[in-house]
Amino acid sequence: MNNLLEVQNLTKSFGGVVANSDISFTIEEGLIVGLIGPNGAGKSTLFNMVSAVFPPTAGVIKYKGQRIDHLPSFKICELGISRTFQNLQIFKNMTVLENVMVGHHSRTKSGMISAALRLPRSRKEEQIIYNAAMEQIKFVGLEDVCDVNAGSLPLGKLRLLELARALATEPQLLLLDEIAAGLNHQETKEMSDLIKQIRDKGISVFVVEHDMDLVMGICDKIIVLDQGVKIAEGTPKEIQNNEKVITAYLGEEFAEKMEVTG
Repeated sequence: MNNLLEVQNLTKSFGGVVANSDISFTIEEGLIVGLIGPNGAGKSTLFNMVSAVFPPTAGVIKYKGQRIDHLPSFKICELGISRTFQNLQIFKNMTVLENVMVGHHSRTKSGMISAALRLPRSRKEEQIIYNAAMEQIKFVGLEDVCDVNAGSLPLGKLRLLELARALATEPQLLLLDEIAAGLNHQETKEMSDLIKQIRDKGISVFVVEHDMDLVMGICDKIIVLDQGVKIAEGTPKEIQNNEKVITAYLGEEFAEKMEVTG
C-alpha cells in the first residue's frame, strides 16, 4: 500500500506556545484515517498545516513524495487535497448547485476572457462543470434542493453541501474537519455511510471528529493527539485498548462500552 501523505517531525509554534510538537505519521492510499484527542490537543492546527492554511514552524509534509509544506492552499488543491471546515464555508446567497460548481471551477482551463466572451471552449467547460456538480449533488442526496439558496438550508444539509463542494475539486485526499458536528443520530449514520462510499471510490479520507462511534465505525487507522503530541496510532481496536488514550481522552466508560458493542 503506497503512502499518499507523509508527515515528518511536524512542529507549530505560536509565539511561545507549541501547538504541535514533532508529529510524524503517514496516510496510505485507500484508507480512512481518524485524528482524535481532547480539546486543545492540536488537531485543528495539524489539519491547517496539511491544508496550507499556515506553514509549519519545523518539519516536512509530503504528498505523493512531493514536499508541499511551502505551497499555498490553491496549489495544494490543484495537487489533489481538499477539505471541509468545522465552521461552514459556504456562499449563503448562492444556490446549492452554484456552490458546488464553484468547487469544480478549480479544475477549469478557460481564462477570464474566454469565459466573459462565452467562447465555445468556455461554454463546453461550463456544461462539464454543471454535469459534474450535479453528479456530486446526487451523490450526497441534495438533488431535491439543488436550486435552493444555501442560506435557507438546515445544518444537516449544509454539511452535505460542503462535502459535495469539497468532492467537486476531484481530490485524492479529502480532509474532513468535524463533518458530523451538530448532526443528529440518523444524520451521523448517513454521513458515516457516505464517508465509506467516498473511500470506496478510491479517495483517501483524513477526518478530525469528536463522535467516537463514527470514528471507531469507519476508520482503518486512528492517530491520537494530546497536548500537541502524538500519543498513539493504530487500528480502532488498538486505540480502544491503549491505556494512554483511555486516560487522556476516551475514559474507562467508553472503553467498556466499545468492548460490549464490539
